[in-house]
Amino acid sequence: MREKVEKALKEIRPILQRDGGDVELVNVTKDGTVKVRLKGACIGCPMSQITLSQSIEKRLKQLIPELKRVEAV
Repeated sequence: MREKVEKALKEIRPILQRDGGDVELVNVTKDGTVKVRLKGACIGCPMSQITLSQSIEKRLKQLIPELKRVEAV
């Protein structure tokens, strides 16, 4: 499943990078939790939680329906 998540993140990254941010995959657990680290302009951004839930998590779940949730670490 990790490879599927990496592939999906490659699709999402350009959107984040356009605004000076990025996302790094940290782990994918057996229960379907994806752990990511926000980078660049996303660190400390007041909109980062919205980006995480409405952009990253939403798109990952569309592409990989077996995922349960996405968490920032």
